[in-house]
Amino acid sequence: MAQQAVTEYHAEAHDPTYNTSTGLSNRKLLMWAFLASDVMFFGTFIATYLIYRNRSQVGPYPEDVLDIPITTISTFVLLMSSLAMVLALHYVREDSKGPGRFWIFMTALLGGVFIVFQIVEFSVFANEGLTPRTNLFGSTFFILTGFHGAHVTIGVLWLLMLLYGHFRGTLRSDNSLDLEIAGLYWHFVDIVWIVIFTVVYLVTANDGPPPGAPPFIHHG
Repeated sequence: MAQQAVTEYHAEAHDPTYNTSTGLSNRKLLMWAFLASDVMFFGTFIATYLIYRNRSQVGPYPEDVLDIPITTISTFVLLMSSLAMVLALHYVREDSKGPGRFWIFMTALLGGVFIVFQIVEFSVFANEGLTPRTNLFGSTFFILTGFHGAHVTIGVLWLLMLLYGHFRGTLRSDNSLDLEIAGLYWHFVDIVWIVIFTVVYLVTANDGPPPGAPPFIHHG
């Protein structure tokens, strides 16, 4: 066991993907750098949403369209996908092919279910008269949540490619770093959604028309 650990250490030391002063692989370090830059994008969109909060002069307003119970369910689904990702990485590292494939698939499936929730929500909002061009709330809401939805979609496609690679034998325990990097991205997307859910759905869900603006009356 000790000899195996020494062998693996020397293999990593001579592997250019591990040749960094931080002790992290170049690829993992690159992913952390990407996520750090993505924090700035999401931070900008969230700040913009809060800056323009309660400034829409026409409806629908958040209180007219946001559905906390439904979004809570979709949030739970996305959080469970992070647990599935942890299990997927564990079993791939253990070289347990069946459970590894199952949990990679479940992570992608749960992410897909979240996207379906979001598509349905957007459709309902459009029927209620809220689009990105309706008012400031619509513009900031769709840009923020749509940007996040695009990230989830990319993550689902990435996981499906890894699942395909696992079936072909290109994703194995000795190169599970591929899945670990995807897991970093996936957990980041989940954490960002917790912030969005808190800010948009919990903090501002009861916002109505600002002073002087007319209440929204749905004519559909």
